[in-house]
Amino acid sequence: MKLPRARSVLRGILASIGLLPFLRRLLGRNADGSEAASRSTPDSAGESSDSTPLGVDGDNQQYLTDAVYQEKLTREQENFANYVDVHDLPPIFHYWSNKYLLPALQPFGFTGPDSFYCLHLEAQLAKAGERITRFASVGAGNCDTEVRLAGILRERGHQSFTIECLDINETMLARGTAIAADAGVSQHIIANAIDFNFWEPTAEYDAVIANQSLHHVERLETLFAAIKRAIGANGVFITSDMIGRNGHMRWPEALDYVHQFWRELPESHRYNHQLRRYEALYENWDCSTEGFEGVRAQDVLALLVKNFHFEAFFAYANIIDPFIDRGFGHNFDVNKESDRSFIDRVHATDVAQMLAGNIKPTQMLAAMRATPVTLDRFIPPFTPEFCVRRTD
Repeated sequence: MKLPRARSVLRGILASIGLLPFLRRLLGRNADGSEAASRSTPDSAGESSDSTPLGVDGDNQQYLTDAVYQEKLTREQENFANYVDVHDLPPIFHYWSNKYLLPALQPFGFTGPDSFYCLHLEAQLAKAGERITRFASVGAGNCDTEVRLAGILRERGHQSFTIECLDINETMLARGTAIAADAGVSQHIIANAIDFNFWEPTAEYDAVIANQSLHHVERLETLFAAIKRAIGANGVFITSDMIGRNGHMRWPEALDYVHQFWRELPESHRYNHQLRRYEALYENWDCSTEGFEGVRAQDVLALLVKNFHFEAFFAYANIIDPFIDRGFGHNFDVNKESDRSFIDRVHATDVAQMLAGNIKPTQMLAAMRATPVTLDRFIPPFTPEFCVRRTD
């Protein structure tokens, strides 16, 4: 057996008997063997890192020191500087989403994040009448989503709107400006390089979008306060984001199911394409150790419940995530009945356990207001409150 494979097998054995987290802490190492960051990372329920809140409501929140924050910020910018398509997903994801997610969303008038955003943006455009409608997008990256939205709105006859794209990465914003020019929507796209952990809006917006960006934010309390000011009494806050455990890890109750299904997989399906390694047993890796990926994902929903009023909320997926995402999803062949059948079984278990409240969804689509409103679009029993996974 080659040395890398032997190490992976050993890592899997240690994970299966519960010794891997202990050895990592003992050695001060990350999952890939590199030196651990200065903050600790959670390896089991109940443990807290220096950058996570002491309570789910964000009270007594301890933030990273300036030095650690800058180090992680630099790594985050480096990680995403060369990402041209940050939202690309393997074919097996689309098999799953088209078979299960799409039919659940269609009755509510949308089919995915883009159409969900447009549904609410058009409602705001209708309220605005002839005046120019101002939208902002927090963590816009390459602005590809915002350019698509601008194109859709233009096709539907809307002209008087702007989308201000906020992101800390100037390289990605420059790429977004070029994409907007190629798409012929430059007049609608405004690029603004800022660290939205410290955003201080100077005017009100008709809508604020956060597309897969909230789980990158350390100072969620500060950002949510800024968004509340930005949307005022008449604006809407719309998001598609991750609400699972920090670092996109599985909580113990979900990890047990992932490991059960993992043991059924052939070796060919256990290769991690993102981390470029074989995993004999799925490794509950904390991807927040270097940049800000999933840095406070587990606090997002609890803080939204505390700070906003939901008018639409759709939550989904947990156990299924590792099998259809970028890491391992490319191992599955949508043309093979055995692969499709496996995904179907994992999904069935996922839904049954979420309905029972034994595990909580890790992804959401939500529309919120700063002022009281009725939640009239959701799939029972998945209200925002039901979907919060308590960490205390």
